[in-house]
Amino acid sequence: MERVTRMVSERPVVMFSRSSCCMCHTIKSLFVDFGVNPTVYELDEIALGREVEQALLRLGCNPAVPAVFIGGELVGGTNEIMSLHLRRALQPMLNRAGALWQLKTRRSHHVHVGMTL
Repeated sequence: MERVTRMVSERPVVMFSRSSCCMCHTIKSLFVDFGVNPTVYELDEIALGREVEQALLRLGCNPAVPAVFIGGELVGGTNEIMSLHLRRALQPMLNRAGALWQLKTRRSHHVHVGMTL
């Protein structure tokens, strides 16, 4: 567990993933859309992946991936991240952690359809 604590304290957003996990890919894509460059550890590609996975399970991550830490704190997995996103609470959390390297300005484009009689 000490290893995980050390790993997550080094960057604003740390994600533990598996390269074949579709939900992990979804969360990574969401972060990229926000302009976040998370540090991602693919547990099936790193030497201590099994040890880290066991530590994540002990921390309460079930399933172990995706496991997202923001500002050094465990936020959770897919359900927690998507819930924060839907409540519009994810971006402010990422901002407080200093994780937003690019703040996108969103302009709304409305299409007006004229009706002729």
